[in-house]
Amino acid sequence: MADSNDISSKKVSINRPLVLVVDFGAQYAQLIARRVRQAGIFSEIVGFDHAMKVIDEKKPDALILSGGPSSVYETGAPNLNPDVLKGEIPVFGICYGFQVMAQLLGGEVGRTGLSEFGRTEFQASESRLFGELPKDFRVWMSHGDSVSKAPDGFKATGATAKTPIAAFEDASGRRAGVQFHPEVLHTENGQAILERWLLDVVALTPTWSTENIIESEIARIKEEVGNERVICALSGGVDSAVAAALVQRAVGSKLTCVFVDHGLLREGEAEQVEKDFVSVTGVSLVVVDKKERFLSALKGVTDPEEKRKVIGREFIRAFEEAAREISSDAKVKFLVQGTLYPDVVESGGGAGTANIKSHHNVGGLPEDLDFTLIEPLRTLFKDEVREVGSRLGLPDQIVWRQPFPGPGLGIRIVGEVTEERLRILRKADFIAREELKSASLDRTIWQCPVVLLADVRSVGVQGDGRSYGHPIVLRPVTSEDAMTADWARIPYEVLERISTRITNEVREVNRVVLDVTSKPPGTIEWE
Repeated sequence: MADSNDISSKKVSINRPLVLVVDFGAQYAQLIARRVRQAGIFSEIVGFDHAMKVIDEKKPDALILSGGPSSVYETGAPNLNPDVLKGEIPVFGICYGFQVMAQLLGGEVGRTGLSEFGRTEFQASESRLFGELPKDFRVWMSHGDSVSKAPDGFKATGATAKTPIAAFEDASGRRAGVQFHPEVLHTENGQAILERWLLDVVALTPTWSTENIIESEIARIKEEVGNERVICALSGGVDSAVAAALVQRAVGSKLTCVFVDHGLLREGEAEQVEKDFVSVTGVSLVVVDKKERFLSALKGVTDPEEKRKVIGREFIRAFEEAAREISSDAKVKFLVQGTLYPDVVESGGGAGTANIKSHHNVGGLPEDLDFTLIEPLRTLFKDEVREVGSRLGLPDQIVWRQPFPGPGLGIRIVGEVTEERLRILRKADFIAREELKSASLDRTIWQCPVVLLADVRSVGVQGDGRSYGHPIVLRPVTSEDAMTADWARIPYEVLERISTRITNEVREVNRVVLDVTSKPPGTIEWE
């Protein structure tokens, strides 16, 4: 089986042009890639140590060098072959990538001791990059070292109070860079700067759109599947629903959706699949009950990575069994999964990026997989998937459903997964969702995982007596694409209602806490 983490190993239909984001360990590399796609240009992420190989293979139309936590003076600091910067490929450097660019092209990077973090006033000078944009605006800085001398043939095009060279470009503007982060929302005119460089300076043609995605994927799936039978791993979430709807457009009745009730679902999950998806699409659905099997496989497992792998393995085995029952006269060859690009990147895919956590449908797949995978959303971010779903005519209750992980409540229990712990978490989760919906916050909040700290107990007072119960963690976040996130500022009165109801109605819980960590450094899910 091909490496399921490597997007370059998959047959991906790409509308040219292509921009590669070279990742130097940045917390925002995925966000840069998403901003490029917002400009209508397809983008992928590649680790700096794999960059040359991927550049040779894919012949990108432009490169963007990401930021990163290192200093260019550190031993073994991330670097790049200077030939890349001296060739014909347009290059744009951001933060650390800006400093690498300066150093490799003969400029100088100084240890000034004048760090800049957060919002900073920026003054732009006349340049191709900034064009008609305002000359003074606020940007988001995060750096210690600074470029002290621009390379020969480059001119400084922007400055801050502490950084005289906060942007530069060559005479054509096709090699340019900035010390700040244009990809984050905190930078004013950030998207306009990226779009000006991509569309006006480099003159790339914006061809990446959800409409093109649908057309190209339907054509690709038709060609690949032919007359074979297909099954889809339907979970009830937006990803698998959109993947199923897209494949159904391509193969029609040759698709059968399989919903595995693994016992790790939230309250009302199975009923929602039939009500919201099947009634709209008319797709053939088979429901298989595997609760006992999954709980047995998870017995004694506490490590988050191992949980994901166990659940991923059991999913595949359940589908293999379902496939044999669905088509006893002929083997089902293809399995559809709602894998997204963030799944691939966070699982160490995308050609050399770091492994943050194995997603059950990427890092958790068994080596002896008995299917050929169809993953029509593998190159997409979550907000792109929602756009595709809307274009396919799926109802809002599916398209805008809050994300729910494939491993379900299994990765929202910190500790061993048991039937009793699932019962506790289901009740708490239902209360939180009900109150957020009642407060009309279910569309404002991107996601609100409810986490049970199963191996932790705290002393409390319930019914005038001492209690020794579990804590529940609320993790409400806001996000655009799940690659970065901030904790949601839920009104205190809503939090109070959730806390009061959980501690009153779920007797095993005597404490409710709020997670106020952004992503990064924390992931959205706890495991």
